[in-house]
Formats: sequence, structure tokens, C-alpha cells
Amino acid sequence: MTSPLKVWLEEGGQLLRLRLDRPKANIVDAAMIAALDGAFTKYADQQDLHGVVLDAEGPHFSFGASVEEHMPDQCADMLAALHSLLKKMVAFPVPILVAVQGQCLGGGLEVAMAGNLIFAAPDCLFAQPEIRIGVFAPAASVLMPERIGRPQAEDLLFSGRSITAEESRLMGLANELAEDPTAAAVAYYQSNLAPLSAASLRHAVRAAREDLATRVAAGLDRVERLYLDDLMTTADAPEGLQAFIEKRAANWKDR
Repeated sequence: MTSPLKVWLEEGGQLLRLRLDRPKANIVDAAMIAALDGAFTKYADQQDLHGVVLDAEGPHFSFGASVEEHMPDQCADMLAALHSLLKKMVAFPVPILVAVQGQCLGGGLEVAMAGNLIFAAPDCLFAQPEIRIGVFAPAASVLMPERIGRPQAEDLLFSGRSITAEESRLMGLANELAEDPTAAAVAYYQSNLAPLSAASLRHAVRAAREDLATRVAAGLDRVERLYLDDLMTTADAPEGLQAFIEKRAANWKDR
């Protein structure tokens, strides 16, 4: 089976390039999670690494996680794997620059928020739409308030509504808008990260992110239990997921 992730090194081996490669949706399923986890594990200890650029093939960054893998018989394994990846990304020793185009939804946005800086195309749409199919977004419930503040995060988490690239920039979700976000991310690397001492950069990242990584790890463990032990015992969560798969309106029981 072809890997859903392209992995290579540039800039004399000091820039790690990761590209989601299952367009057009680039679903963050078990195979994608495993490929990303393997890449971040492999390169975490490369001492001369200065940065990572994560982008995606096709018109969209990602439509999110696999809804099928959210069903009660699969969601425990899926959440454990996704949350392990996100913990690894938040604690990664050098900056992760994420380049986003098209739609960036659900689990795809959770992956983007686990990085450091987000470069977005002007036509991007961002959303955590999970609530609209009867579940909540565990990782986003932890990562989004850290990134854009609780009031703005609660708006997006509770409504599931989409926001434009410009809205995302004003909220602080995206750092920069660019017609070619990958080129913008690489240019940022070349101008701001490449000239630095890799050793000093690693210490700077640790200083800025160590407390965040601790909070995120604890938060992910908490929301994972809430999702599995409480949400998935309701009538509405499995109904919403099944309705989405069957392309029909959900029959909510409100319990």
C-alpha cells in the first residue's frame, strides 16, 4: 500500500518536509496517523534539524479524521493513536511550520494546531464540525483554547461553524496568509530558522513549549476519557455518526 505521507529532507538535511498525500481529502485515518507519528519519531533526535514544513497534496489540506474510525468499536484505538501523535508534535524539539490550503477540518485542523506556525491560503476554510454529527472534538477542545483563547475557541467548538482564512488570521489561528502557503513557510524557515544554532533553537522551543506540552498531554488524557466513557454511552453520539455515514438526517433523542 502506498504511504499516505511523503517524507524528505531539504536545505542540506536541516529541513524536514512532510506532505499529506491522499488527495483530495487527505483523511487523517489510522494509516496517516501512523505515518506522521513514525516521521516525527524518526527525526526528533536529529541534532542539526532546524525545522519542519508540513503541507498537503491536492486542493485541500484535510477533511479531517475518518468518521468510520470514530464508531464505538474503533474509536478507542483511533483516539489513542491520534492523541499520541499530537503530544509528540506539541513537544517536538524544533518548529513545525504548517502550510494549509482549501478546507482544513476536524482532525486535520487538530494536526495543524499541534504545530507552531500556520501559513494559510486566502481561500482556506477552517472548522471543527464534529458537534454537528453528535460528537465533540477531543483534541481541539484542548488545543484550540491554547491557541486562540477560550471564548473564540468555544464559539467554534460549540457551533461547528466554518471560518475564513482572514477570520482565522484575526483570531490568531493562522499566522500569515499567502497565495502559496508552502512557499511562505519555506521562506520563513530560510530567513528566520536556517541561520540559527540548532542547539540554541531546541532550547528556545523547549522554553516556550514545555509548559504547554504538559498541559496538552494532561488535557488530551482527560478529554479522551470523557469521549470514550461518557459521550459514547449516549444514544445520540453513535446515531449522529451513523447518520453521517448513511448520508441522512440524525434522529436526536437528546440523551
